[in-house]
Amino acid sequence: MNREELADNLGTIAKSGTAAFMEQLKEAQSDDKANAASMIGQFGVGFYSAFMVADQVEVVSRPAGGETSWCWQSDGLGEFTLAPGDRPARGTTVTLHIKKDAKDYLSPDTLRRIVKKHSDHIGIPVALKGADDALETLNDSSALWTKPKNEIEPAQYAEFYHHISNNFDEPTLTFHARVEGKIDYTLSLYVPSMRPFDLFDPARRHHVRLYVKRVFVTAEMEGLVPPYLRFLCGIVDTEDLNLNVSREMLQASPLVAKIRKDIVKKLFRELKKLSDKDSERFEAFWKEFGAVVKEGLYEDPDTKGDILSIARFQSTRSTDVTKLADYVSRMKDGQKTIYYIVGDGDAIGRSPQLEGFRARDVEVLLLSDPVDDFWVNALGTFEDLPFTSVTRGAADLQDLPSTAKPEDADNKDGDAVEIKRLVALLKLALKDSAKDVRTTDRLTDSPACVVAAEDGLDMHTERLLRQHGRINESSLRVLEINPKHRVIVALAKLAASENAGARLEDAARVLFDQAIILEGELPADIGAFSRRLVSLLEKAVKLED
Repeated sequence: MNREELADNLGTIAKSGTAAFMEQLKEAQSDDKANAASMIGQFGVGFYSAFMVADQVEVVSRPAGGETSWCWQSDGLGEFTLAPGDRPARGTTVTLHIKKDAKDYLSPDTLRRIVKKHSDHIGIPVALKGADDALETLNDSSALWTKPKNEIEPAQYAEFYHHISNNFDEPTLTFHARVEGKIDYTLSLYVPSMRPFDLFDPARRHHVRLYVKRVFVTAEMEGLVPPYLRFLCGIVDTEDLNLNVSREMLQASPLVAKIRKDIVKKLFRELKKLSDKDSERFEAFWKEFGAVVKEGLYEDPDTKGDILSIARFQSTRSTDVTKLADYVSRMKDGQKTIYYIVGDGDAIGRSPQLEGFRARDVEVLLLSDPVDDFWVNALGTFEDLPFTSVTRGAADLQDLPSTAKPEDADNKDGDAVEIKRLVALLKLALKDSAKDVRTTDRLTDSPACVVAAEDGLDMHTERLLRQHGRINESSLRVLEINPKHRVIVALAKLAASENAGARLEDAARVLFDQAIILEGELPADIGAFSRRLVSLLEKAVKLED
């Protein structure tokens, strides 16, 4: 730069100061936000950051073909000087006189770290001169993602993945794309094969770095990747954003929104290919990351179709996972809904509510991820078929005949009048504990179970909300009894005896409390449950004697 260029490029910022510059920026925003944004990232503004660590900055520059050099000096407080310099050849030298509280920036290790983090891939080498005047190049001066895909070996992709992720696993998917059009950018993204340690951190941060013209900008660009794809890692490098643009401006940028949309589209296209071509590898991916991908079913309506096309679910059919479309293809004649149960871990498959469905060979989805409580209610239907929880409301299985043979059934229906009387007495005994008592055909082996009322929350959903302090009290459950079970038949006969209400009191409460325990909850009064249980055992022992 010559004298005039030094004054124009550096002097304006130094003379006006930061406050005046920001005032100019505010005025520009009111007229033209695009022009205001373009002011950020210009050389003068970036150069002014030198005064954050230096109390004096000198710039000595000599233009090509110029016979003299000029020295620009400023302390950043509003004044600058220009005088002839002593540079013998073309080029520019910038000297920072570091403040006392910024001495760490003179440390070679600090400089190596900063250059490695922010400028490792720029096309210009950055060198550090040692005490012996030897030059140490600090950056790689190349970027893997700038090379054509056909020139990059799989091992190079894997090495770069390990470098940027600090993981030791091999990526399940690698996709590298150069996008040109209204905006130009490059993607080099990776799907890990193992969960990152922070996958379920409440902050839900992704691991995709944003570069602008190969200069690292941020690793925490909110909005660049949706939270339900936070397992992704890699880089996005664009030519169409300005360096030093504020995070707020970046988040509001339509360019970032467009890149985000493209990332989602390309990722699900790759996942669909993997699902179709290599089910074993895809199911390994889904086991690791399916729980967070399903968050998109209620967070991103535009993508729910893509998610459902690849989603896998456990079911009562077998140990293999299934797709929703395959579940629908196996539905029984007369089945008008997709049945599911939400619960915890392996215990979900042993729930008594499933007995009647198994007896009729009706498949039920087993949903054990915390997110399942929310997406299934948000989605509502699949292919116009409603989702129905088997732990909420009365089971309507009359149109689905049992596949069990009559001779296989140990239990016979109790007398209808006696059962009706038993239900009335149980209602009276449990009037403060149960919302209702009724018979059910959802049970085959168990005497009783509890379910949520038709207008209530799913039991697992309510328990989850209570654990997180979203609700304070449990709603009353409905007790359902199996009229074919020997215990219920015996109680029904007892209900016809004299003073049956008092004699059934303990049995009714133990029956209800054990059904509550089967759902992974505790009775309201554990001490009373224990006393009643012991009392019933004592009576049973006396009967045996």
